[in-house]
Amino acid sequence: MIVVCLVLVSIFAGYCATRYLADATAGLLSAKTVFSLILLKVVIALEVLLPTTIYLSVVVGLGRLYTDLEMTALESCGVKRSRIYRNVLLIATMVSLLVASLSLFIRPWAYRTAYQLKSFAESHFQIKRMEPAAFYELESGKRVIFAQQVNQQRQRAQQVFIRTRSKDKQQIITAREVSQQNDPFGDNDTLVFRDGTIFELSSSGQGDTTVGFKQYTLSLSPPEATPITKIKASSTSNLMHSDKSLAIAELQWRFSTPLTAVILALLGIPLSQTSPRRGKYAKVVLAVVIYSIFYTLSLVTKTWIGERVISPWPGIWGIEGAMALLLLITTISFFQKWHLPRRG
Repeated sequence: MIVVCLVLVSIFAGYCATRYLADATAGLLSAKTVFSLILLKVVIALEVLLPTTIYLSVVVGLGRLYTDLEMTALESCGVKRSRIYRNVLLIATMVSLLVASLSLFIRPWAYRTAYQLKSFAESHFQIKRMEPAAFYELESGKRVIFAQQVNQQRQRAQQVFIRTRSKDKQQIITAREVSQQNDPFGDNDTLVFRDGTIFELSSSGQGDTTVGFKQYTLSLSPPEATPITKIKASSTSNLMHSDKSLAIAELQWRFSTPLTAVILALLGIPLSQTSPRRGKYAKVVLAVVIYSIFYTLSLVTKTWIGERVISPWPGIWGIEGAMALLLLITTISFFQKWHLPRRG
């Protein structure tokens, strides 16, 4: 389990790194922010990685016992199949409790922290991280900055263009030069423009203004903190008091992940059964295919519930029920068709 978990976490962290390092290279995020975001994303992903870990661990671990004829020795010593199920269920229950804590409490906190970090990083943009002749989008495209030349050491830029968009108007600033003055506490950074023009453009086309200036100061301090309203960042208690389809889909997902850990762990027992000649990884491909189908159907079902394409009942519980039925069928077949491999 430790090895499989480390491998999965490393793969996922590498994927997140490629995603955020592009923003870091472009100057939108600092290295410290990127590292924090990667850690938060890994914490969020653990609710999926841990059930996957115990599932693959059971398939590979027990598969090795079959290929080494250890299962034959255990059976000869009177060890029953039910004992293997009992021990796997014990481990799966502990993992399920950890997954429940992650899914119900830690995951929404991690999402809120990640959103706040990214919002803070975008609102505290630094000229020293800019590259010349490149456009930078801030605050989800609400502000666009361009500079023809950049002096990163002095935090100055020449031939600057900034567009700020609000609901009913746009502000465009062009200037010969801009410099950034940093507040030591990091809350009141300002941009000082020299020799430029401000264009105020309304969506109706009326009341447009043009103002020239010798010097103009623009504050980069973020607006007053607004509560995070995204569903993934909402607490479980808030979701339980909401009747929105997105909240129902998210709530079903959070409560289903602990059950998934138990079902997958027990399903790995019959899937691990193999003969010595086939090798300990013989059933891994089948196990991965089954998990891929299950995970894809769960995501699609969650999306369709949120978009009101399907009814919230049975929703994700229907997919969990189908997996439980598969577990029941494979378990019955495992007990009925079990026979001892023999040398000969």
